[in-house]
Order: sequence, then C-alpha cells, then structure tokens
Amino acid sequence: MGSSGDCKTIVWFRRDLRIEDNPALSAAARDGSVFAVFIWCPKEEQQFYPGRVSRWWLKQSLIQLGQSLKSLGVDLVLMKSQSTISALIHCITAIGATKVVYNQLYDPVSLVRDHNIKQKLGELGVSVQTYNADLLYEPWEVYNDEGYAFTTFNAYWDKCLKLQKDHVVRLPPSRVVQATGLVEDCTIEKLGLEDESEKQSNALLGRGWSPGWINADKALTSFVESHLINYANDRQKVTGNSTSILSPYIHFGEISVRKIYHSVTMKQILWAKEQNNQGEESTTCFLRSIGLREYSRYICFNFPFTHERSLLSNLKHFPWQTNEVHFKAWRQGRTGYPLVDAGMREIWATGWLHNKIRVITASFLVKCLLLPWQWGMKYFWDTLLDADLESDVLGWQYISGSLPDGHPLHRFDSPEVQGFKFDPEGEYVRQWLPELSRMPTEWIHHPWNAPASVLQAAGVELGLNYPEPIIDIEIARDRLTSAILLMNEKESTLKQNNCEGTSEVVVDNCDPENLPIPKVFLRKERTPCPSTSSNDQKVPSMQKDVSGVPNNERKRSERLEQREPDEYNLHDCKTGSEFLETDDDLCSTAVSSSANKRQATGTSTFCSPFLIK
Repeated sequence: MGSSGDCKTIVWFRRDLRIEDNPALSAAARDGSVFAVFIWCPKEEQQFYPGRVSRWWLKQSLIQLGQSLKSLGVDLVLMKSQSTISALIHCITAIGATKVVYNQLYDPVSLVRDHNIKQKLGELGVSVQTYNADLLYEPWEVYNDEGYAFTTFNAYWDKCLKLQKDHVVRLPPSRVVQATGLVEDCTIEKLGLEDESEKQSNALLGRGWSPGWINADKALTSFVESHLINYANDRQKVTGNSTSILSPYIHFGEISVRKIYHSVTMKQILWAKEQNNQGEESTTCFLRSIGLREYSRYICFNFPFTHERSLLSNLKHFPWQTNEVHFKAWRQGRTGYPLVDAGMREIWATGWLHNKIRVITASFLVKCLLLPWQWGMKYFWDTLLDADLESDVLGWQYISGSLPDGHPLHRFDSPEVQGFKFDPEGEYVRQWLPELSRMPTEWIHHPWNAPASVLQAAGVELGLNYPEPIIDIEIARDRLTSAILLMNEKESTLKQNNCEGTSEVVVDNCDPENLPIPKVFLRKERTPCPSTSSNDQKVPSMQKDVSGVPNNERKRSERLEQREPDEYNLHDCKTGSEFLETDDDLCSTAVSSSANKRQATGTSTFCSPFLIK
C-alpha cells in the first residue's frame, strides 16, 4: 500500500449511504485521494428491482450523501450503467485508480456480483479491499463448537453475545482529497429512480419521512432518549409511534448497526446500575431485534438458496394453492377479515407496516389461503419502504414453519382473535377501512356475525361496500390440516423408498419427522480470492451426501415495476409448479437468479424477524 497522498482509490457506495462509521470511506481517505461513485444498474437487480417507495428513499438518501461528501471536499459521482464492472473499469481508467474499496453486502444477488467483480479486477491488477459496515459479526465469525453454522437463532445470538467483540464506531473523515479524472456524471433525475408518474404519490412520503444519514442519527437519538425505555411494552401496539422508526435507515446504511448497538448498550448499563428493570427489559428486547437482523444475513450467506426455497425441506411437497384470485384479494385488502385488510391497505398507501401486522397478513396468506410464501415475500419486497431481502426471507420462512425454531406450520391464528388481541378498540381497522368506521367495537373484527340492524346502522353492506370473508376460518383450518397430512404422507413415502439422503437432521417444529438441513462448515482457513484481503467475504462450504446434483438454471424474472394491486404480475414470482418441483441442489441459486422497524413475540422463543423495529 502506498503512503498517504499517492494512492487513488475508488470508493464504491451501495447500501452504506453515510459518511460516519463508513470504514471503506475512512480507509480510502487515509490512503490518498478519493473518487466516490454510486452505480445504478437496474438490469443486475433482476427480480429484486426495488419498488417505488424504496427507490424514492434511495433517491433522497443519495442527495443528502452527495451534499455531505461535498462538505468534505469530494464529489459523489452518479452513474447509470448496464454493467457495474464496466462502469468501475471506466472509472479506474479515467482517474488512474490503483485500488477499489467498498463495504460488503450479504444477499445472494450481491454476493455473486461482488465475487465476479473481485475476480475481474484482480485479473486487471487492480487491488480490491472490502470492509464490514453492515454487521456486528461477519457470517463466518460465528459457529458452534464443531465449527458449523448455527441453524437456530437463540444458539446463534447467545454465541454472539459471548464473543464480546469491541464494536468501534468511526468518526467521519475531517477532510477528503478529490481524485482527479474525467468521468461523465449522471444527474439524480437521469438516474431514473423516480418516474414522472410516481412523483405525485412520492410527495406524500416526504411528509412522514426524512431519509438521509443526518436524519437517521436524529431518529436514533430520539428513540434512545424518549422511547427506548418503553419499547418492551409499546412494541406490541399496532397504532401510534410505538417503535424505533429505524429500519429504512438501517437498510440503506444511513446509520451503522454498530452505532445503534453502542447507544443502546450504554443505556442498558445505565439502567442496570439504577436497577431500572423496565429499561433493562426494553434494551434486551431491542438488542434481540438487532440480533435477528444479524441472523438474517447469517442465514442468507450460509444458505444462499433461502430466498427461493425453504431452509428445511418440509415444504417441498406442500400442496400450494396457486389461486391468483385469492392473491389479488389479499393484495387489495379485500379478504373480508378486517385486520388483514387494514394491513394490506396500509402497506399499499404508505409502504409501511407494523411488524405484528406483517406477521398476521403473512400468516393469513400462507395458512388460510395456502398461497406460496414466495409470492408474499416478493410482494412485500415490491411495496415496503424498508424492503430488506434477508430480513424478509427470514420472516416469511419463520411464518411458514421452515426454520427449526420458527412458527409451527400447524399453528393457526384466527385473524378475528388476533384483531381483538392487538387492536382491541378497533382503532387501526377504522383508520384503514373507512367503510367500517362506524362499526361498534364488539363487531369490528367479525362484521359477518353482526346483526342486520347493526350493519345497517353502521352503513355496512357485506358483499357490496365490504366483502364477505374470502374463506370460512374453520374451513381454512381444515384445509391446512389436510395439506400438512398430504405433505407428510408424500415425505414418508419417499423416505420409505430411500429416495432421499441426508447428512444432518434437525427436528422441525411442525413435523414429528426429522428433516435435512445441509451442514455449513465455517471454522477453517480459506484462501481468499485474488486481490482481496483478510476482511473479504469467505465462501461457506456445504457438507452433503448428495453428489452430482446439477445447479439448475433458473428463469430470469423480468424487471419489476411497481403496479396497482389489481395489476400485479405473477411472472415476477415463482409459479406454483416451480415451487412443487423436487430440487435437491444445495448450491447457491443466486448464481442463476443471481421494523418496518417493529417486532412482536409469538409463542415460540424465536421472535418474528421481519425487520429491526
């Protein structure tokens, strides 16, 4: 490495849109001059092209990042390209850069892209250095006593807490020297993150949200000083400002998890000294939600097929009902179950959803309608302001009983009962379903049982201005039970015929039989890719008995444009037949297909992990 001042370094920004505690930026600033670039390559996003509200947030965040970098003495260059590697090579040539640095990502699409970029730049003799700006613990740093990856959250998080790693928060550089060179800069408007047709709807988002790393810092301070102490109690409320409001900031890297962790643990220490039990409980609960986010990256990195199929193999033979009419009714908030419908109306109107409502709407899709969890996960990705692939994968697999410590598949929660539990006065339902605004609290969560006189007085005409239930809840319960029995029968038949082999078994919480999970060995030395450092991502090694299994080529999904709920294109999702295919490939399917901030607690010891709350 050259001495300070003689190294031209490209800092490639991705989902680390901040100047504080940004290790890639800090390292580059120390080594010499810096060329800061953000490359927008929609083609490479594939089926995970961000939705409208997510792109709006990204646009606002880039504007603030550019202003902040300008105050340090360097410009943020925006580029739109068909190929990230081509854009990087163009920048390297234009400024004579000798080094490229960036902060690591762990989702399957980014892992494949980053590996290819490192390999190509290494062939060109360009040094590549990557850093951890997203996690407390790298995925390869945490393993059990035998050296294998954990497959349950409690064991994983307990190990993390015992590591006692020093989480250093870096201050922003005081000054950054601009690397000279001519690269055509794209304006924020020409980047194409926001269409003209979207601007009117997006303007409403600005009334409730303030993206950017400076605002993220303010949101953290407000939460820690004013709301953290009541977090354990308030997080179950589905109305009002009951949680941290941090998840979109965290997703785009506008604030580091290290800083959040440090701020909360300082309060934890203070309240422990004061013997403030409520404060201690709240900090422990919130830090656990941080752990769930860590775990989502851990699972997606070590089991990179989980964005397409279950970690456990229990759902391989599940008889999904690929009913597009039911999927449309769910998206539109027209299922006839008020709490579910209110949630789906809110997500479409605001791009936001309380974590408890995420769990309830997801459970309804999977267990009442028997629709594939991948459909729901994709819709959440397309519509949520804080859409986060790894957290959504973990959340949907939790709901589907596809994690060893997740939500049992046979557990069936009635939306009516959940309504009275989490929205006892009906405030949330009335807010998002104006057609039910005059319904008495007694009937608000089951209007189909209300006397005709009550419905008439409330102005509700079932089947006209509010739908009848899409399916009777007892029929849905029986259908789920039958589906699980059929799934188990198929699994048993295959096992009796010795059609499947396993290398490790983990007892699933919804099936009395053992189901296989591939073992991932982490505790061994690995040879890094060319032009990488010891800080670079390691590649987990799968231990399995299955040999010669082809890495089946997936269909590439067309680029997603956010659509109205009644125009949603199922070609962007997997089809039912693809879900039902037997696929034993344990390799990363990313090669071919490349909370809200809130948290709720179920009966399982594993909290629902849709996002940091």
